[in-house]
Amino acid sequence: MKDIKNIVFDIGGVLARYNITGFLAEKGFDKEMIRRILKASLMTPYWGQFERDELTEEEALQGFASVDPEIEEELRTAFLSVEGMLTSQEFAIPLLKSLKAAGYGVYYLSNYSRKAFEECGESLSFMPYMDDGIVSFKVKMTKPDPEMFRLFLDKFHLKAEECVFIDDTEENVIQARKLGFIGIVFRSPEELHKQMNELLDNERETDEKITC
Repeated sequence: MKDIKNIVFDIGGVLARYNITGFLAEKGFDKEMIRRILKASLMTPYWGQFERDELTEEEALQGFASVDPEIEEELRTAFLSVEGMLTSQEFAIPLLKSLKAAGYGVYYLSNYSRKAFEECGESLSFMPYMDDGIVSFKVKMTKPDPEMFRLFLDKFHLKAEECVFIDDTEENVIQARKLGFIGIVFRSPEELHKQMNELLDNERETDEKITC
């Protein structure tokens, strides 16, 4: 294995807390309605198209409504504003600062809609501590498309085998590994802290631990 030089993060579900069920519950929807809303939106191809900026907000809503026409009003209420759908993770900034101090490049590679990027600004408070990255709506691609990973590597002149990729979706991590990345499936800050220190122990010149 070549020396690890860069750590690449997904945003929603890793550096930012993604809690759409709680977000919808706070809007007054019960469990059954939340199930229907998610089935008509996140679980359809329209969601990926929206994250790739292939659909306008209205086109996406019309697509969702076509799946379950009876709840069109609820779908519009649910996604009129997505502020609060993603919130900051307390560990994100300390982790990034620790990695930077240890000499690693830190990047993001994330599926993120334009609407979420603009309306969930608080969830992106870690951005000043990162080197750079790619979000799906800007490049018209979404993970696990291998071309999105290749574009990322080409854009920042990185080698996959020198990068650790961290994502909460196993399918994305599997694809990254196929391309040569070292992949970690994110499950909790505590587990990530342990995995990162185990992985990077032999890479660092000092005994300083990575902190979350």
